Amino acid sequence: MTRKKGCSGLLTLSRHWITIIILSVFIALPASFVAVGYQMGVSHMRTNPDDLRLAMQAEMDSQRLALSEATRTAKDNMDALALRLGKLQAHVIRLDALGQRLTTMAKLDKGEFDFDRPPARGGPLTDPEAAKSIGVPDFMKSLEDLSAQLDDRGQQLEILEDMLMNRNLQSEVIPAGRPITKGWLSSYFGMRTDPFTGRWTLHSGVDFAGKMGSDVISVAAGVVTFAGWRSGYGNLVEVNHGKGYVTRYGHNSKILVKVGETVKKGQVISKMGTTGRSTGPHVHFEVLYNGHAVDPLKYIHASR
Repeated sequence: MTRKKGCSGLLTLSRHWITIIILSVFIALPASFVAVGYQMGVSHMRTNPDDLRLAMQAEMDSQRLALSEATRTAKDNMDALALRLGKLQAHVIRLDALGQRLTTMAKLDKGEFDFDRPPARGGPLTDPEAAKSIGVPDFMKSLEDLSAQLDDRGQQLEILEDMLMNRNLQSEVIPAGRPITKGWLSSYFGMRTDPFTGRWTLHSGVDFAGKMGSDVISVAAGVVTFAGWRSGYGNLVEVNHGKGYVTRYGHNSKILVKVGETVKKGQVISKMGTTGRSTGPHVHFEVLYNGHAVDPLKYIHASR
């Protein structure tokens, strides 16, 4: 650098210094920017692992929450499904018991209706490739349909049971069968010649002759309304069966029941005798319907 005359305070730079200054501007300045950027990058890398860890922790917590919710929902669904299956199992047990009872009541062939074994089913598989596992929606729908069918069948079987019970009850209370276990029919219902007067008179019942002291049985379930001596009948037993039916058993040698006693169909109520207006050991058997004597033969034959 030189100082010339007349140019006081003016610096004159040589080409060498100019080149150094230019290089400094274009090399040193970018290098400083790179250094500053590097330092900032290093500083960011120092804080980034914590941010990354926090982000990962938040994501894991979110996934755990979603998994817990899915598990809870699945558990609730399984509990509901188990409850429904338990209800269906109870229905099936009840229907099996009812079916076995109905089979006995209806006197059906147990080999044909065996509720201890699953029903026979089968058939060829037409397209094995098309067979697939049942989906959850289809399974739930099938479960709902099965539940509805079980409820419906249960109601139908209960109605059938009531009908059979009423039929059996009716068969127990309506007179049917012979009033003796041994003996023979000796006189019919209707007009006949009286064995004592010889006159044409109405015989209000039928007579069954037999051995003295043989069993006399009730032809239906009912309540004893009379048990004692009555003119013409001798020792008489009268049973009220309800529904307008009453039966009478006369000429007994011994009465085995008392008034107010409930008797069953086929129960021995007295012993055959010849008390009252009688020519020998027999039972005079009457059937009354709504207070009127009717021919007992149709009730006797009803049990055949």
